[in-house]
Amino acid sequence: MSRTPSRRTVLQGVALAGATVTGFDPATRSWAAASPETASPGNVAPPAGPARIPRLDGTLVTDASSLTAAADDFGHIVHHRPSAVLRPGSVRDVVAMIRFCNDHRLPVAPRGQGHAAFGQAQTRGGLIIETATLAEIGDLDSGSTTVTVGAGARWSAVARATLAHGLTPPVFTDYLELSVGGTLSVGGLGGQAHRHGAQVDNVTQLRVVTGTGELVRCSPSRRPDLFHAVLAGLGQCAVIVEATVRLVPAPGTVRHYLLTYDDLDTFLEDQRLLVREARFDYVEGQVSADAGGAFRVHVLEAVAYGPPVGPEPDDTVLLRGLRHDPATVTRTDRTYYDFLDRIAPFVAELKEAGLWAYAHPWLDLMFPGRSAADLAAPLLDALTPATLGPGGVVLFYPLLRERFRTPLLRTPDDDVFHLFDILRTVPPDDSAAVDRALAANRAAYDTVLAAGGTRYPVGGMRLTRDDWRTHFGAAWPALERAKHTYDPNGILTPGQGVF
Repeated sequence: MSRTPSRRTVLQGVALAGATVTGFDPATRSWAAASPETASPGNVAPPAGPARIPRLDGTLVTDASSLTAAADDFGHIVHHRPSAVLRPGSVRDVVAMIRFCNDHRLPVAPRGQGHAAFGQAQTRGGLIIETATLAEIGDLDSGSTTVTVGAGARWSAVARATLAHGLTPPVFTDYLELSVGGTLSVGGLGGQAHRHGAQVDNVTQLRVVTGTGELVRCSPSRRPDLFHAVLAGLGQCAVIVEATVRLVPAPGTVRHYLLTYDDLDTFLEDQRLLVREARFDYVEGQVSADAGGAFRVHVLEAVAYGPPVGPEPDDTVLLRGLRHDPATVTRTDRTYYDFLDRIAPFVAELKEAGLWAYAHPWLDLMFPGRSAADLAAPLLDALTPATLGPGGVVLFYPLLRERFRTPLLRTPDDDVFHLFDILRTVPPDDSAAVDRALAANRAAYDTVLAAGGTRYPVGGMRLTRDDWRTHFGAAWPALERAKHTYDPNGILTPGQGVF
């Protein structure tokens, strides 16, 4: 597996940067830069100041355009401006610059596709490491059981590469254009997770750079404390640069069902039934507004894989005993990749309409199955099409707790639980509406926490350090020990606010 982008890619980065950083002055906490005509990758002129930037295969830049881009994300709510951006030409660059930042107590945050919703991958006055150039995908053949990929690889690219050999990672998030390192830092949930656990539960090995700049391979048997502190660890102990992911045989086609319910309790009960029985390979659900604006239209989404991993789907068997409205069933046969990438047209429409640039104060909670309807009902009753916003979505994923084995991915103590998402959109200039949404998110979290629920830590919410200790619960002492061991100066991923 190649570790270094092509020279052409690196030179393109230089041309776009406008200026390349050559040194750092600890006294003024400022960078010195040279133009691309006077500095080039791997041959950087020494700065006048006392701290020389390490020799790099890629580029380190401080131009206004790069810093402004790094001070924004998909949420468009938090804006912490860094002092520099690294576009690594190799893993060596990540090692060198984290060591440099650790020496000078500069905060560091990795950034994949910038899909964070609340500044989690930002840092004020520190270094952003853009991982998109670390996107290599290892060699494969039809007998492979794993694939090794760079942290900046998009899941869409991983899917296409593995499908060429009849293989697939077992779990995908619904949006495929996220980076591998990004989703493994939080968990990685999707409709297949009731069968296979989260994406973090399907990683066999990691290559990471700790907060002291140590490049480490870790796994369940090799440096397991670090391995378990990185997966779903919110970037607190190390930066993922490479992951080895489990593969399973891929279906050629799937059958995709949409089943409509007019009752929340029945909808959720049928979701739990399906995941307990493992009747489908993918189960999810959406809630939308009826003609009067009330969120009472519940659609259960279920997918059965066909050959070569399963039999031809049988409608009678698959839908037996379910209590949906039979008059509204839709059924679609489609290729596996077409199913995985099914929201791409919707995303294109959002971008075309300018809604991708809206603020996204998302709410992402996990409900115990036994109280899911009671917890969801008041949140849905309070929701209106206007407060959800154009293009907003409400989602339910039913999940089996026994499939989740990663200590830092905190789940409710119930055999079946539900991930519940209110994915709001708000015009970016309506700060009052954003503040109301964030306040509503916090109130919902407090209620759910008191009922034994947890938070999936990707949305918009202000948490204190005490909140994080409560969130991680019994896993907190191990995370705290790992933080002190692997990032003793506390430079990594400050935007999460964990430490």
